[in-house]
Amino acid sequence: MEYYWWLIGISIMVALFEVCWPAREQMKVRAWLWSDVIHLLFNGHFLGVWLYLISTKHILPLMDSALLSQGWHHWVYRSTAQELPLWVQVILAIVIIDFVHWNIHRLLHRFDFLWRFHQIHHSVKDGEMDWVVAFRFSWVEPVIYKTLSYLPLAWLGFAPQAIFVHAVFGTLIGHLNHSNVSWDYGVLRYVLNSPKMHLHHHSYDAPRHGHNFGIIFSCWDWMFKTAHLPPEPPKRIGFKGEEDMPQDFLGHMSWPLNLMFKESGTRWRHSFLGACVVLLLYIASSAAPII
Repeated sequence: MEYYWWLIGISIMVALFEVCWPAREQMKVRAWLWSDVIHLLFNGHFLGVWLYLISTKHILPLMDSALLSQGWHHWVYRSTAQELPLWVQVILAIVIIDFVHWNIHRLLHRFDFLWRFHQIHHSVKDGEMDWVVAFRFSWVEPVIYKTLSYLPLAWLGFAPQAIFVHAVFGTLIGHLNHSNVSWDYGVLRYVLNSPKMHLHHHSYDAPRHGHNFGIIFSCWDWMFKTAHLPPEPPKRIGFKGEEDMPQDFLGHMSWPLNLMFKESGTRWRHSFLGACVVLLLYIASSAAPII
């Protein structure tokens, strides 16, 4: 629950920033604001906690058993990171996780299958871009992001506090990046992602495979030549085809699956739904009692 209070505090702080330094004319109260609040609570807290607990309490022991059975456990000393000072673990965790997230973000734009899920986040329209939409994304994204970042670091022995600091700092930067302010941090723009830079990531006219993939750090985009920061803000945000997407929470969650089902037969639909039911039951039985 500790992260939950940080989430509330950061949300209030960034909301005040928007009141004091608004960059764009926004809708005062939009029709589907409640849907973004559900995204915020579900994706920002509950799903993340579940995934972390499942990774550390269930998947890691299975990995250990598998490695031991193959005689590979000695290849990577499980407590390697524990030998480092906590402040070093924090810095490494933030940098490593963010670079992993930057690569995942690129893949979400690169492959059509993943782009279907990521479209939910890009469904933010003009007049809607504010801190609340930072967590408007499919449930699939936290599964990918957190599994591929938390699991390796936990296996290497990074302290939970180091991963927690990344979660809090990442939430702060994510809120700011989507907020209705126009900050670019001066020369720090080449290191930190900013609201001004991230707004261009959401541009309606952005290339199909996108640009500005940074989550916390923008340096990855500058290093790998995917940065795009013109002086003027984009004329429109969103993506081509957004008008067909539902605007409510359940509609967002089912959007990629509906696209898949239209292209596949009933047999695959039933198989996929069955797998989802099994996964949800496993999550509930594994993590809910701890939460």
